Amino acid sequence: MLDALTGFVVVSVAILVGWVIGRVRLLGPHARDVLMRLSFFVLSPFLLFVVLARADAGMLFSSLLPVSAIAAVSVFAIHTVVARLVWRRPVGITTIGALSSGHVNANNIGLPLSLYLLGSAAYPAPVVLMQLLVFTPVSLTILDAVTSERTSLRRTVVRTATNPIIIGSLLGAIVSVLGIPVPELVMEPVQLIANAAVPVLLISYGMSLPGQRVLGSRGHRRDIVLATTLKIVVMPVIAWAAAEFLFRLPPEQVLIVTVLAALPTAQNIFNFSQRYDIGEEISRDAVLLTTIGCLPAMLLIVTLLG
Repeated sequence: MLDALTGFVVVSVAILVGWVIGRVRLLGPHARDVLMRLSFFVLSPFLLFVVLARADAGMLFSSLLPVSAIAAVSVFAIHTVVARLVWRRPVGITTIGALSSGHVNANNIGLPLSLYLLGSAAYPAPVVLMQLLVFTPVSLTILDAVTSERTSLRRTVVRTATNPIIIGSLLGAIVSVLGIPVPELVMEPVQLIANAAVPVLLISYGMSLPGQRVLGSRGHRRDIVLATTLKIVVMPVIAWAAAEFLFRLPPEQVLIVTVLAALPTAQNIFNFSQRYDIGEEISRDAVLLTTIGCLPAMLLIVTLLG
């Protein structure tokens, strides 16, 4: 179990470095915006291409996929109903809150924890595929629509189709599914750029923390608490119930999907909220709280199901 802490230590150190940089204003007043754009338009697309291109096509479409989809869509729906219909939140805020509830950190935390807790780093691949090829395009289309002064179906389709994150994800999935060989002459420089994505994203997140208090935004405390509760408690329970009673998966696969559902909110949701200037305090606090809370949740899951 000591090895399972490795992923959290790596993430925590990168965030701490970002906090120090932001605290002393080392990179100047525009650093966060520059790093955000670098992550969104360049580094993340390269990383997502590499992750999906090297994923096993059989694992991408395994039985873990529908269970993970049910768990994610369920918490999306719960958060949307509460935020939109009960609290009357705007569409953009509701979207960021819903993503904070069910969009998991399947890369920089999911991969190492899957390796150390479950024995293989391949298990998060179906979740990565689902999030990148389904949830991300839909979410970015909604955020594009609510932030664009002029919106039309054609404009929305063009903006979605030319989104670099979506392009990188699609190309990676095509390479994996069709088994297209990528020469090392091409993959090595792509991998080099991809390697910078996670640390830059984590440092950018850390730079947003100085001067901020967790749950310090009075107007969105309920949104943060709801997103965190759905992510750490409700989503794993739904995944367990769907795997156990609906799909009747073997015990080891029940454990896998339940652990994956307990992963914290992905840092790229914070990147999205920065990019579109919507709900930044919700995604920031949800990422921090779920990252802290997911380890005891996973230890409990492994104890009960392992």
